[in-house]
Amino acid sequence: MYCIVDIETTGNGIIGNKITEIAIFKFDGDEIVDEFTSLVNPECEIPAFITGLTGIDNDLVRNAPTLKEIAPRILSITENAIFVAHSVNFDYNVIKNELQGIGHSFVRKKLCTVRLSRSVFPGYRSYSLGKLCSALEIPLTDRHRARGDAHATVLLFHKIVRSPDSDQLIKRFLNARSQEATLPPSLPRSQYDRLPNKTGIYFFKNVKGEIIYTGKAKNIKKRVLGHFYDKSEKEVQMCRETRSIDFELAGNELVAFLMESTAIKHHFPVYNRAQKYRVPQYGIFNYEDRNGIMHLAFNKAKAIPQSLATFYNVTECREFLEGLCSDFGLCPKYCHLQEQVSHCTHFRVTSCDGICRGEETVVAYNKKVLKAIRFVENNKENFIIREQGRNSEEDAMVLVQDGQYRGYGFVPKEIDIRSMEDIMAYVHLQKETIETKRLVASYALKNLDKLITLNE
Repeated sequence: MYCIVDIETTGNGIIGNKITEIAIFKFDGDEIVDEFTSLVNPECEIPAFITGLTGIDNDLVRNAPTLKEIAPRILSITENAIFVAHSVNFDYNVIKNELQGIGHSFVRKKLCTVRLSRSVFPGYRSYSLGKLCSALEIPLTDRHRARGDAHATVLLFHKIVRSPDSDQLIKRFLNARSQEATLPPSLPRSQYDRLPNKTGIYFFKNVKGEIIYTGKAKNIKKRVLGHFYDKSEKEVQMCRETRSIDFELAGNELVAFLMESTAIKHHFPVYNRAQKYRVPQYGIFNYEDRNGIMHLAFNKAKAIPQSLATFYNVTECREFLEGLCSDFGLCPKYCHLQEQVSHCTHFRVTSCDGICRGEETVVAYNKKVLKAIRFVENNKENFIIREQGRNSEEDAMVLVQDGQYRGYGFVPKEIDIRSMEDIMAYVHLQKETIETKRLVASYALKNLDKLITLNE
């Protein structure tokens, strides 16, 4: 026995969504044997855009029964029946959450007519209820009202159960291990089956082939399945739009993070929130003024031909310059930590030998500046982090050149990497970002045994 169900609600998500109308047809595979249809008072305001779609407004449901009042009828008509709906996870989970909220447990086996239709009627561009009914010549009246949509779903399901081998198909879909009821309605099973249980990144794509979400995972297949179980509004909407999933192997979590960061900033997926925005870089540079005094200063990196050091906010620049002033006896005024002052009075840096007061010669001061510059340049390390590759025949390499993350690559195990020239043939060059800089620096400190210093 089957119960074909459709609901209208106050929104698009699952959590917090309220039912405004419900229709249930009890179907034995040949004909309808029972029916329950009712408006439902959601006990909250119905948004205008929902009224525009369904025609259901606050006045229409004002005197309708609440869910608590009709819950016994919903539970009885669906008891010992398989729950069937078009995009079943939405209807089922909204009803389940609503009933749980008023103290009723709701557990039913379920079937999705979108996923069943993809198997029985392959090749259609869209499997939305309206377009599928049009293509299969199924009458559909009162679109976006519960009874009209539910009755059309009954006719669609009738065609499915009359198709060849439908018994085996339905049995397979009901098998808990098949995960058919968990997968997004428009995602072919083959797309999920091809995902590996390996480390890498994955891409959710919409009907146009556009990347709408990028993620990283130690186990790609397991992580992707986690999205399908997540019932937050964002995840539900994202999974509804997903038509295909692609992936790239990374071999290890460090490279997976770096690949994910690059992909997010390149594709700008609509459902990614973190790492989407490019943080401006700031660079330290030096110049000589008309009096021959050498200055250290900072500016946005894109305005500097070659930076001595790069940072991702002004505070980091200032702290770095303060450190140089203290360590090398430099003047805060000529390091641009204090602007438009006759002589320095910095509250933290008190090591100035008096260049700003005429108590130190330009030659002596400039020697200290040059010494500080050499210190900065000599502390720019060149090294690679060697990690596990995508297969047993290669290693993954993450390159740090002159103290900056430059990219990653995969190198055959028989290749001995000792110099910058050796590694450059294998590296996919990337721009350093605040996320990749912090990750690589932290990883290097915790995994000194995986670092290989490079010769120029």
